[in-house]
Amino acid sequence: MHLAYPAVLSALLFCTGLYGVLARRNAILVLMSVELMLNAVNLNLVAFDVWLSRTAAETLHSGQALTLFTIAIAAAEIGIGLAIVLAVHRNRGTADIDRLRDTAEGPDPDDPDPDDPDAPVTGTAAEKAEATA
Repeated sequence: MHLAYPAVLSALLFCTGLYGVLARRNAILVLMSVELMLNAVNLNLVAFDVWLSRTAAETLHSGQALTLFTIAIAAAEIGIGLAIVLAVHRNRGTADIDRLRDTAEGPDPDDPDPDDPDAPVTGTAAEKAEATA
């Protein structure tokens, strides 16, 4: 079998995964697309390992070893990713990425704006103002 067949298949899988990462809004589908991209890389590693082992006298099978490391890292990534998605879904009620953009905590509405000079000074800031006056 020629090297071009698995390389083209790998490129198609990678492009499909890239489209899924860029176009999907659901976090779980984005994680599945990342897994698809990692599987395309694994296919490429094994294909090039087989192709190089035919030409070289020594067969180290380094592509297959790298594929095993990639699979282990992908398993850890999907476990942690799903745990984060489930925690966010419990707190926010959705796994939609567009709705999760405001996850950063904003200023507390009870706290005055530090840039506003007319805001009332309370607490330790009031004590600092009295000490400097």
